[in-house]
Amino acid sequence: MARILAIDYGGKRTGIAVTDPLQIIATGLETIESRELIPFLKKYFAVESVELIIIGLPKNWDESDTHGTPLVQAAIKKIKKEFPLMPLKTVDERYTSKMARDAMLEMGMKKKDRRVKGNVDVIAATIMLQEYMQSQSY
Repeated sequence: MARILAIDYGGKRTGIAVTDPLQIIATGLETIESRELIPFLKKYFAVESVELIIIGLPKNWDESDTHGTPLVQAAIKKIKKEFPLMPLKTVDERYTSKMARDAMLEMGMKKKDRRVKGNVDVIAATIMLQEYMQSQSY
């Protein structure tokens, strides 16, 4: 089987998470600068088999767009242009950043490490991927 890759795209940073090849466990991979997303994906796809990309689409509770929605939609267009054969699904990313911050507290992460914003991004991507896998009964 191939991996599923999750993207928590932001204006500056992007969190990346992946499943193991058997799609049992979601693991945070890393945080990259958002402008490096396409080069990162090219390198990653060259060495790992990926069957699906999921990307968090920010929406308000009333389903209206947030300030981040156009950024994510532009990233989706770039991904589809560069990787036209790669399936891509959007998922609800509401509250994943708050859940990531809460998880860091529960894990006992030091305050200094919790301030590293990239940690929130990669944990949020992992949460999105776990929720997606649960919704698909993985």
